[in-house]
Amino acid sequence: MKAGLPLLALAAALTACAPAAKAPPVATAGTPAPRPPVVAAPARPEPLPAPVDMHWMDAPLTPGAWRYHSHDEGTTALFLATDRSGGFMMVCERASGRMLLWREGTIAGPRIMTIRTETATRTLRAAPKMETMPYAAADTAAGDPLLDAMALSKGRFAVEVEGLAPLILPSHAEVSRVIEDCR
Repeated sequence: MKAGLPLLALAAALTACAPAAKAPPVATAGTPAPRPPVVAAPARPEPLPAPVDMHWMDAPLTPGAWRYHSHDEGTTALFLATDRSGGFMMVCERASGRMLLWREGTIAGPRIMTIRTETATRTLRAAPKMETMPYAAADTAAGDPLLDAMALSKGRFAVEVEGLAPLILPSHAEVSRVIEDCR
């Protein structure tokens, strides 16, 4: 116990030598109280882009079947959904060299149509159209590599339009055929 006394005395001596903390000045009636320092708020970071939904490749295919139709202006691949979730058309307009992409459903004003494939994701501007049924219509050039990605995308691709349920469509021969007809 006697061996620990010198250490205890040394600690007490060092504590006595430390300067005492100064108290903040007391405000008097004529002197305003000091204000705390102003700390600027950190800059707000830019919003992150929306996450890409990677689960569409594992989602069940939209039930339905593709149909192919040839007409005077070009050809059409039409997907008819059997669960009433919406249809999809790929229409080749040979004269204009454009591929029209039509997603069945009512939209109010322009919306974004997103096409997801195994190797590409693209957004297109879709406008409301009214034919025999309401559609969201977008278009792209007949030579667009997105079309090839749709035809070769591990047997499926996704069509998403803001405000409408997504479609997970099979990449059947009708898709490839209408694309080739347009080139």
